[in-house]
Amino acid sequence: MLPIIYAVLAGLLLLPLLVKLCSPYFFQDVSYFLWLARMAQQARSYGQRRPVRTILHAFLERAHESPHKPFLLFRDQTLTYVQVDRRSNQVARALRDRLGLRQGDCVAIFLGNEPAYIWLWLGLAKLGCPMACLNYNIRSKSLLHCFQCCGAKVLLASPELQAAVEEVLPSLKKDDVAVYYVSRSSNTDGVDSFLDKVDEMSTEPIPESWRSEVTFSTPALYIYTSGTTGATVVLRAKFSASQFWDDCRKYNVTIIQYIGELLRYLCNYPQKPNDRDHKVRMALGNGLRGDVWREFIKRFGDIHIYEFYASTEGNIGFVNYTRKVGAVGRVNFLQGKVITYELIKYDVEKDEPVRDGNGYCIKVPKGEVGLLVCRITQLTPFSGYAGGKTQTEKKKLRDVFKKGDVYFNSGDLLMMDHENFIYFHDRVGDTFRWKGENVATTEVADIVGLVDFVQEVNVYGVSVPGHEGRIGMASIKMKEDHEFDGRKLFKHVADYLPNYARPRFLRIQDTIETTGTFKHLKVTLMEEGFNPSVIKDALYFLDDKAEMYVPMTEDIYNAINDKTLKL
Repeated sequence: MLPIIYAVLAGLLLLPLLVKLCSPYFFQDVSYFLWLARMAQQARSYGQRRPVRTILHAFLERAHESPHKPFLLFRDQTLTYVQVDRRSNQVARALRDRLGLRQGDCVAIFLGNEPAYIWLWLGLAKLGCPMACLNYNIRSKSLLHCFQCCGAKVLLASPELQAAVEEVLPSLKKDDVAVYYVSRSSNTDGVDSFLDKVDEMSTEPIPESWRSEVTFSTPALYIYTSGTTGATVVLRAKFSASQFWDDCRKYNVTIIQYIGELLRYLCNYPQKPNDRDHKVRMALGNGLRGDVWREFIKRFGDIHIYEFYASTEGNIGFVNYTRKVGAVGRVNFLQGKVITYELIKYDVEKDEPVRDGNGYCIKVPKGEVGLLVCRITQLTPFSGYAGGKTQTEKKKLRDVFKKGDVYFNSGDLLMMDHENFIYFHDRVGDTFRWKGENVATTEVADIVGLVDFVQEVNVYGVSVPGHEGRIGMASIKMKEDHEFDGRKLFKHVADYLPNYARPRFLRIQDTIETTGTFKHLKVTLMEEGFNPSVIKDALYFLDDKAEMYVPMTEDIYNAINDKTLKL
């Protein structure tokens, strides 16, 4: 009997080791799935409560538990939970008593990063009113389009954006939109001030009856820009690579959020002796290249980086909970049992999924790039775009694997390796086709960016008369005190890139334009092409015979157009 008992005990002790050897990520996969299931169950229970539990309720609980804990840090200003709570109470009363708003009415906010953004949002939430978050960089028609989408009848704007407001004011007035500056006075006819009205209001709590109709499906935010909230939040008007770590030290920041190229900007900034003198232990975000990931940790210390993949409107997301460098997440076998998603073959030239003889989409094997799609169900819904029925319908793929099924089209190309890690490859539209091959702009940019004199690079495809597809071109920003070396760059791309993926044209720019989330702007560059008589920036051409990038001339341009120079 004892030998049997010993054998069972030995088996139990060895089981975790065997599981670890056979499936190295088993315990992490199970742990992540259980956390995900717990979050889903919690969200479901919140939705079933009356009144429903929302972010507002979480804030109010924290304000009650820790009223004097710092909530917002901005420059030299510190606002506690109770201060923000009371200020948002005043906002809610001013919106209701002075502006006549009731739950369900939408208000557009046109501000930069500042504490007012938060307490205005909370004040609207206390009224049960959705808030449209307008990107303060947009102007004219784009600004008006946002109103048409969300149906806002009130605009609260920063007085610093007076010129932008006045540009669209006649159209807003025509549509009966009431416009207010978030200030105590106004210098614009037809625009009133708002803060003077807020100051007059009581700070007493807002009755729940004012938001009694709010459910989990009630719109809370219309998002046209990016942002986040958490516990204590440190705000800055604009990102600054030179001041970033000083701010982290000043405010004792422990967690940072990154988007796009932000961490690369930090890596490119000149090194300082105190680069590792900070309390940051975790970084959350997306769009981080593998080489930048390694460089960031090497320079700034062992910061735990959690890259994720998601989109505001999407119904599928991944988290790199194992922190595998370069991956955006992991295809969890348990998660796959409850959520149906696949990577399918995509024709980048036709800009559509590849279908078989029966008209159904084709799954790609591991190691190949495919379009991410996720089935639209009650568990993974797709709500669509406000005021954009056509755009919403375009994101739906029908009859994907069987008649009648409907999937969300992520618009993103990803790849899964043989260990089930998933990697972002490119966005549909950023991938172009040349000589029958698909070229991923991000992969080419990663390679070109490794050259010592390259500060920043933006890769895109340009049309060439008489040729199918688009050929590669790169816009490059040089590092300070460095010179362009056409021979070195040629050797580098020849060593690391196949012929069809090598940028044939280069454009040297002082500044590479990006969006508010640090994504490169490509459309204008694609339209301008590589004509040296039109483009004033320095242009270079990849000369295979000379084995270097040479200055782009009118003769080369004409030879390409006349097809006497083969590409």
